[in-house]
Amino acid sequence: MNGIVMKYFSTNLFLLVMALGITTQGLAQITVSPDGPVTSIREAISMVEPGGHIEVMPGVYSENNIGIDKPLTLEGIDRPVIDGESEGFIIVIKADSVTVRGFDIKNSGRSYVRDYAAIMIEGSADFTIDNNHLDNVFFGIYLAETVRGVVSNNRVEAYDAREASSGNGIHLWSVKNPRISDNFVTGMRDGIYLEFVDDAEIYGNTSNNNNRYGLHYMFSDGGRYYQNTFKRNGAGVAVMYSDNVDMMDNLFEHNWGTSAYGLLLKDINDSKIEGNRFIRNTVAIYSEGSNNVHIHRNDIELNGWAINIKSNSARNRFTENNFIENSFDVRTDSPRNNNVFEGNYWSNYEGYDLDRDGVGDVPYRPVSLFSVIIEKQPESLILLRSMFIRLLDTAERIVPVLTPKTLFDEKPKMDRIRR
Repeated sequence: MNGIVMKYFSTNLFLLVMALGITTQGLAQITVSPDGPVTSIREAISMVEPGGHIEVMPGVYSENNIGIDKPLTLEGIDRPVIDGESEGFIIVIKADSVTVRGFDIKNSGRSYVRDYAAIMIEGSADFTIDNNHLDNVFFGIYLAETVRGVVSNNRVEAYDAREASSGNGIHLWSVKNPRISDNFVTGMRDGIYLEFVDDAEIYGNTSNNNNRYGLHYMFSDGGRYYQNTFKRNGAGVAVMYSDNVDMMDNLFEHNWGTSAYGLLLKDINDSKIEGNRFIRNTVAIYSEGSNNVHIHRNDIELNGWAINIKSNSARNRFTENNFIENSFDVRTDSPRNNNVFEGNYWSNYEGYDLDRDGVGDVPYRPVSLFSVIIEKQPESLILLRSMFIRLLDTAERIVPVLTPKTLFDEKPKMDRIRR
């Protein structure tokens, strides 16, 4: 009831001061509507006092470069539309403690030299971008040099299938302590992109059908992402040049193509990959120059390559993972092994368990001879299911000659590990 009274009072106060010719600066609450006394969002922002509340009624508002330079709440009622008319930015926030929620925002500008975004937040702290639908945008939500922002429950989509001419759905640059949760992103270049971001928390998001990566981590330390879905992207997730990143309980599914991965690790250290599901990816996990990463209790199923780990990756531990019906379990480019595989379940394991302790009595060697052959002669893949190749692999596992002698799981589990 108090809210209704305040809305009635504010609207009539506006009409009164307009009639008397008094300035309208400093109203605590303003209502914008197509047929009301205030018809422009930009005008309402100039009128409202810091910390005020602007309600926008249903309708289409053709506005762009809407600047917000004071703390306020901008709230759409029954999903009003802000149409940027393909001109530059749509909303630009340069103040702390701003909330924008409940809008359909469409048609940002596009440029090869400017990162035009539907919502641009620059140099701000403690803001909230919640429950908006961004449609046909270049960049979606762009955070630059912000602190403690929340981006949640938004839908961001675009339709350009070319990586070079599409922007990122949720883009973070030089950001501290952001929370990115429960968003849906599709049709962008990268669904979610981080560069120089500290202690990010990214969870509950769905990033599907993006041109490059579902999530792209660059030079970003101390964060974690969990309970997200990355499906049918150019590649699932890339984590590069970052330390202390936790990756837990995510789904990486059907990221398929000639250079596609479920998860790409490039020069990362001291991180954890746990409780994830990798299903039907060209390569489930690709590791290059990554060290001290613990890969634990993941389901890695029906992929082309389960693991592709390069010789410059060391001291990584693969424990209690389920490797199920992958075409190849492990691929490496070195005769040496600098990593640990222990206590995993391998569906291709043909050993025995005479003492019935649930652990195979002979080690499992996950690098097959055929995988080494394919490394040098990719055309030989046509022989994948032949009896001849099966015999060669069996002989190599008994007496390894070409495969790494020290790359084996000494304690393979006989049954799938439940989690």
